[in-house]
Amino acid sequence: MEKHIEVIGIDHGWSNMKTATQIFTTGVKEITTEPAFYDDVVELDGKYYKVGGKRLEVRDTKVENDNFYLLTLAAVAKELNRRGMRNADVLLSVGLPLTRFGAEKQDFIDYLSKKKEVAFRFEKEKYTARIARVSVFPQCYAAVAEQLRTLPGRVVVVDIGSWTIDIMPIENGKPNEAECITSQQGLIRCMRIINEECNRQIGQELEENVIQQVMATGEAALPDKYMNIVKDCLRDFAQKVYNTLKEHGYNLDVIPIVFVGGGAAVMRLFGSHDSGNIRYIEDIKANAKGYEQLGRVFLAKHRDQIG
Repeated sequence: MEKHIEVIGIDHGWSNMKTATQIFTTGVKEITTEPAFYDDVVELDGKYYKVGGKRLEVRDTKVENDNFYLLTLAAVAKELNRRGMRNADVLLSVGLPLTRFGAEKQDFIDYLSKKKEVAFRFEKEKYTARIARVSVFPQCYAAVAEQLRTLPGRVVVVDIGSWTIDIMPIENGKPNEAECITSQQGLIRCMRIINEECNRQIGQELEENVIQQVMATGEAALPDKYMNIVKDCLRDFAQKVYNTLKEHGYNLDVIPIVFVGGGAAVMRLFGSHDSGNIRYIEDIKANAKGYEQLGRVFLAKHRDQIG
């Protein structure tokens, strides 16, 4: 009898970790003594780590230290707990930008599967995960995987994430790799620009969670002098995204465009184009859900080769 394998999709963002059902801040801090409270605490190899809280500083890659490994364990625990499990064989289904896919894929697989079986505690509960496989899929594509059948034959998907913006043309359900673009001009840089402008005009900065609230909803409990700066900068950000698309030959009035990721709401709320050819997928868990769907499809096709 084949053992059951749990597929867990995880989107490793620089602002938030996402699974199909969970979101938490991409933050990790070691606690040097046994903690008084165990909320969001990972215990591994006798050490304690608090996840969430202040987000990590962006680095060149996500495999430079153990931070994203610990965040992955927390994500696995949250998903297994939701499924009523403490012990499982797991297929981790994750993603990378298509433009860096070949260069970083194997390192990411090796990093996430460095322990084939890992026993750890999360919020004092013991978990054991046996990593049957790590499958890596293109981010951006994953965000629309569930909707491919409803999209036109040629569509441009723009995934605006915390650190990168990915522009991916999809033709007849397949990414056109030759025309994919990734730029490091995502929402974290936008927030930095907002705070630089707040500092210049007012001499004070805003917390990122306040800016993120405006990005997601268009509103926040802010004095007008701050709100005006934030909204002006977000309108400038949206215009820069449009300009990038134009520079690469996309007619914003004609080509079907789907904005996804955390920045989809920014484009809807602060962008100047609102024609019928533009769609918005504002679920920031869309990539994680897509990874999980693609992972399940992969498992069904290759079950005899896994575990």
